[in-house]
Amino acid sequence: MIFTFDDLMLRFNEYTDIKGRIRREVQSGRLTQITRGLYESNMYADGKYLAVAIYGPSYLSFDYVLSLYSLIPEFVYKTYTSATFNKGKIKRHENSFGLFTYRDVPNDVYNIGVEIREGDGYSYQIATPEKALCDKLYSLPPVKSLCDLRTMLFDDLRIDEISFWELNLNDIQEIAPLYRATNLKLLLKLMRRKINCRQY
Repeated sequence: MIFTFDDLMLRFNEYTDIKGRIRREVQSGRLTQITRGLYESNMYADGKYLAVAIYGPSYLSFDYVLSLYSLIPEFVYKTYTSATFNKGKIKRHENSFGLFTYRDVPNDVYNIGVEIREGDGYSYQIATPEKALCDKLYSLPPVKSLCDLRTMLFDDLRIDEISFWELNLNDIQEIAPLYRATNLKLLLKLMRRKINCRQY
């Protein structure tokens, strides 16, 4: 369970030295500090449950979700990537639960393609695979052609082609134009035409 400093002030209000009590709870392992003023009572908690508490509003996306759905082969243990908006810069935070990275997506797409899930008594937000792919392509430098996009997807990012073509085109058609980004325009064209540059 996540506790703020104020939560702990109330919980230990019978103690004269509340900060000292909190410090002893951390030293004993009964509490683990997540970030300044934020603590977790389960030292083995999955970092996906803590990402939004560390920096928010945010939802899990980018490489974390692409890996979760086996769209990319990479799996980096205890590494969590999340989308934010109006923050203006990439933020990274590291603690005993893992490495947490946050980057902006456009305001217009922030709430689309995001699911609320629950597990182990926690609630968290996570992108669909379609949304995570769109977020990822938005974060990368623009390419110039459909063939360049194919190279980015299947060679550079090593997206699994079978999983890629199983993505929901309708969802991507809804989301992609809202980014107003070249990579997303090309993604739509690629999925509609199923162009294979190796044919040319």
